[in-house]
Amino acid sequence: MIVTLTANPSLDRTIDLAAPLVRGGVQRATATHSQPAGKGVNVSRAVAAAGRPTVAVLPGDPSDPLVLGLAEDGLPHLALPIGQPLRSNVTVTEPDGTTTKINEPGPTLSAADQDALAALVAEASSGAAWLVLAGSLPPGVAPDYYARLAARLRRTLGAECPRIAVDTSGAPLGAALAAGPESAPSLLKPNAEELAELVGGTTEAELEASPELAADTARQLLDRGVEAVLATLGAGGAVLVTRDGAWRASHPPVAARSTVGAGDSSLAGYVLADLAGVDAPGRLARAVAYGAAAASLPGSVIPSPHHTDPGAVTVVDITRQGSRHD
Repeated sequence: MIVTLTANPSLDRTIDLAAPLVRGGVQRATATHSQPAGKGVNVSRAVAAAGRPTVAVLPGDPSDPLVLGLAEDGLPHLALPIGQPLRSNVTVTEPDGTTTKINEPGPTLSAADQDALAALVAEASSGAAWLVLAGSLPPGVAPDYYARLAARLRRTLGAECPRIAVDTSGAPLGAALAAGPESAPSLLKPNAEELAELVGGTTEAELEASPELAADTARQLLDRGVEAVLATLGAGGAVLVTRDGAWRASHPPVAARSTVGAGDSSLAGYVLADLAGVDAPGRLARAVAYGAAAASLPGSVIPSPHHTDPGAVTVVDITRQGSRHD
C-alpha cells in the first residue's frame, strides 16, 4: 500500500493553446479539462493506474467538487471535512510544452483540522509500505508540519510506520530536514532548483548541466538523516544518491507536451519500482521513464505503465565520481 497526503489539493483546470501565450492578448483554447489534483493525488493516480493499492488522504468536504471528482474517478481516498471550499488552479500549456501555472493559496486549516488530518494519515499508514507527503502547505499550517508528522508517525506506529517520502518546496522543504533524524525523510525528491536552495553553493542551471555535481550536492543531504535523494534535473534526467552509491539516468528526448505532474510521476515510478523489489538503478530508471512519459502526455494526464519505457533509460554508476564519502 502507498499512502499519499496532499495537504493543499486543488481542482486543476488545464487550458491547451494552439500558439504561444501572449501576455495581454486574447487567445482561443484548443482544449480544456478539469481534474482533481495535487502532488500526492497525482502520485496516487499513477500508483492506481499501475494496479497497486493506494489511498489519497486530503482535506475536503464530501460535497466539494474535488472530492466528488475523486469518487467519480474511482480513486481511493480519505477526505477530512473542513467546512471550506478547496482551491482551483489554472494551468496553461503551449505547443512546445511550456507550462504556466496559477495556483490559489487554498483554505486555511485550523489547528484542530491539522491534528485531525494527521490522525487520518496515521490511520491509513499503519502497515503501509510508503507514505508520500507532497505539495505545498495551505494557509495556517506551519512549515514544519511534514517534519512533525513524520516524527509523530514514527513514535506512534513504530515498526508499522511506512517509509516516508517528501516532495515539497520552499520553507516546508527546509523544515523537513531541520528537525533532526527522527523527522528526516526516507526519500527526498527535490528538483534542481530545490536542491540548490537546500544545499547552497551552486545554481539550478549548474546542477541540471552536471548530474555528477547534482549527485555530489545531494550526498550532503545524507549527512542530515535522509536515506535516499532522487533529484530530477529536467531534460538532464535525474540522479539517485543513497548510502550505497550514486547513479545518473537519462532518457532519449521526448516531444514535451506538458510538464504538469512530471515530478509527481517520477516519484510514483520510484516507489512502484521499490514495491516490486527493483534495485536502486532500476528504481531510478523507472522514475525517469515515468517522468518522461508524463512530459509527453497532454495537460495533466498521469502516465500508466504502458506509457513508459524503462528500457530506454540509460543509467550510469557515478558512485566514485566526486563522492564526499570516499
